[in-house]
Amino acid sequence: MADKPSEQPHIAQKLPIPVDVEAGKSYWWCTCGQSKAQPFCDGSHAGSSFSPMEYVAPASRKVFFCACKHTEKAPLCDGAHNKL
Repeated sequence: MADKPSEQPHIAQKLPIPVDVEAGKSYWWCTCGQSKAQPFCDGSHAGSSFSPMEYVAPASRKVFFCACKHTEKAPLCDGAHNKL
């Protein structure tokens, strides 16, 4: 992830989360890993240096959101969980 905060994110899980997204719709990906609504933000980052990341779906299809929060292709999974 580019511009990682100095705090390390919590690893929500070590597998990506598949989501059927709709073209043009915004999705707010949790960057802190504390959200109970993974992979999306529920405001659990409040008081930390984290903030959610907007993902606007370019097409309607299934995508795999990162849940380990260590991807270099945020918010989508790049396999980084295999190295944790």
